[in-house]
Amino acid sequence: MQFSEIPLDPSILKAVAEQRFHTPTLVQQKAIPLVLQKKNVVVTANTGTGKTAAFALPILHLLSTQNSDTKVKKIKSLILTPTRELAIQILENCNSFGKYTAIKATAVFGGVSLEPQKEVLAKGVDILIATPGRLIDLQMQGNIDLSTVEIFVLDEADLMLDMGFIKDIKKIESLCPKKKQTLLFSATMPNKIVELSDIILKNPIKIEIHPEQATVKNIGQLLYYLPKKNKTDLCLHLLRNTINGRIIIFRRTKFGVDKLEQTLLKNGYNAISIHGDKTQAIRNKAIEDFKSKKAHILIATDVAARGIDVSNVDAIINFDIPNVAETYVHRIGRTGRAGKSGIAFSFCSPDENSYIKNIEALLEKPIKVITDHPYPIAKPKHTKKQPNTVSKHKKGRKSTASKKKKKRWY
Repeated sequence: MQFSEIPLDPSILKAVAEQRFHTPTLVQQKAIPLVLQKKNVVVTANTGTGKTAAFALPILHLLSTQNSDTKVKKIKSLILTPTRELAIQILENCNSFGKYTAIKATAVFGGVSLEPQKEVLAKGVDILIATPGRLIDLQMQGNIDLSTVEIFVLDEADLMLDMGFIKDIKKIESLCPKKKQTLLFSATMPNKIVELSDIILKNPIKIEIHPEQATVKNIGQLLYYLPKKNKTDLCLHLLRNTINGRIIIFRRTKFGVDKLEQTLLKNGYNAISIHGDKTQAIRNKAIEDFKSKKAHILIATDVAARGIDVSNVDAIINFDIPNVAETYVHRIGRTGRAGKSGIAFSFCSPDENSYIKNIEALLEKPIKVITDHPYPIAKPKHTKKQPNTVSKHKKGRKSTASKKKKKRWY
């Protein structure tokens, strides 16, 4: 299927072609036709699968084909998203895809002055992209009227759950008309998100892109077992000898992000970082510098990284192994996009062994272990029986390791 085969407004298809998007991703192929039919939809898909365009394109089409008699635009679509970076990313997508339409979109989020946002809202918008806290502030001050919303979108619902926004979501949804189209997009579907979808969606059609589908074949995955104290040394070793190009390094904590950034800067690397304690201006500049290649290494926490939309990331480093298996798939999905190759390096210390076990069970395959590095420790032996889908690969691991002359990925 090509975008040209999807019944979108010609002006939108023209903008899509200019962005050099020709073949829709799997989630776009499944979701866009349903949204165009005004169905309620619940989508579970990981980072890098094209979720933003899956709702932005059909929303632009539905709104652009409406006849509006009002001189002042009213909010017809509300897109709720957890972070400022995601709000900016969605706005950029709406503006680029809707450049040849009369649709006006804006984003409101915390960390910046209220007044400019109030001024834009007063002029009227068709699509409002918002973080929950700022939206409620503006609504309580009388600057936002949600009574005209026709399409309500929850983006990255699981992250909003993690950030404690569920009560705000329910309050915001209650301010919208009961009769509306609702779309829920989430990387994972924990029980509380399932319960929320049951409350706010009527007879939704469910779309699930499985991790093995999202973890494309052109992403190499390499695993390094080592002592925790040697992670920084291994990172520097690989940056000097193995890893090149544009790199994202994931750390679990804000302190860890700052500490690694200072170490890389002292060693002559052009590194920048983002996390929740940095101001919006600093975070925006960091992402822009990374996109424009002024900086080649970006260090981030998982929450901050949800707003990064960079198509040419050459490598990912999991400095800290995520304790949630699905997060691993999110991270590596930052590379290998648009049919290009990419590679993910994961550093596992003994206290993280159980995380790797869970990740491999989710992927239904083992991650290639690299022992040829300066700080190796023995690969752990799992004491509990692995799921059948994982254990059946054990022979494959052994045979791969025995072929010493086999060409390495790096």
